[in-house]
Amino acid sequence: MSQDKSTQSRWSRAALLLVLPAVAMFSGCQVEMAGQTLPSPYYLTDDVQYYTPGPGFVLAREAAAQKEQAEAQESEPQDFGR
Repeated sequence: MSQDKSTQSRWSRAALLLVLPAVAMFSGCQVEMAGQTLPSPYYLTDDVQYYTPGPGFVLAREAAAQKEQAEAQESEPQDFGR
């Protein structure tokens, strides 16, 4: 009886060792081989995400507001009636 269980256990382990690599190969996920990241087999049907290039300086409005505030704080030289 115990020999039947050990034989069954061996077969289940062998099947598991064969099935797991096959599932990993055909699941369609990215793989890293020899330092390269290879795409999934479905990369041609994936949606392309494109973001248009923005301004070079992202904080342009904030910099303009700070400059305007600094100019508003500067006082002009006062003439005391001379």
